[in-house]
Amino acid sequence: MEVFTLLLLALGLSFDSFAVSVSSGLMMPGIRFFKACIIAFSLAFFQAFMPLVGWLAGLSVRDALYQMDHWIAFGLLALLGFKMIYESLKPEEHRNSFNPLKPVILITMSLATSIDALIVGITFAFIATPDTPLWLAILLPVLIIGSVTFVMSMLGILFGKKAGAKLGKRMEMLGGLILIGIGLKILLEHLLG
Repeated sequence: MEVFTLLLLALGLSFDSFAVSVSSGLMMPGIRFFKACIIAFSLAFFQAFMPLVGWLAGLSVRDALYQMDHWIAFGLLALLGFKMIYESLKPEEHRNSFNPLKPVILITMSLATSIDALIVGITFAFIATPDTPLWLAILLPVLIIGSVTFVMSMLGILFGKKAGAKLGKRMEMLGGLILIGIGLKILLEHLLG
C-alpha cells in the first residue's frame, strides 16, 4: 500500500479520536500539555494496536467482528455520552465531573474509537502477498495510523479546550451528545452501508 493511501486511511480512522478529543478538551478547559499527551497517546496507541491485532487474527474472526464491531462501539460511546449528560444535569454540588483522564474512561474511549481499525488490520492481512516484507505489510501502517491519530487527537483537545473556555461550564452535555453522535454515526454507517 502506498504511503499516501496509508495517510488517507489513517486520517479517516482518526476522525472518531479527533471528535472524542474535542469532548475531552471541552470537559477540561484547563488541561495542560502533558495530560493532553496522555489522552492523545492512549487514543493513538489503541488506534495503532488494533490493526496489528486484526492483522494477526486474519480470517478466523473477520465475520464475527464485522457483524458486532459497530454495536460494541455504539454501546461504549453511548454509555459514556449518557453518563456525561447525566452528570451535566446534576446540581453543581452533586456532580462528579466527567474526567477523560480516569483510566477506565480513557481506555473505554480509546477502545470504542479504534474498533474500526481492527477490521482495517484484517484487510491488511488479505492484501499482503507472501513476499511483502513485514515492515511494509503491518509495521509501517501501524506507525502512520498511530502518528496521525496522535496529532489529530492533540488538535481535537486544543480545539475543545479553546471552545470550552469560551462557552462555559455546561460543555459536559455537549461532549456527551458528541460521543452519542459518534456512536450513532458508526452504527448507521455499518447498518446502512
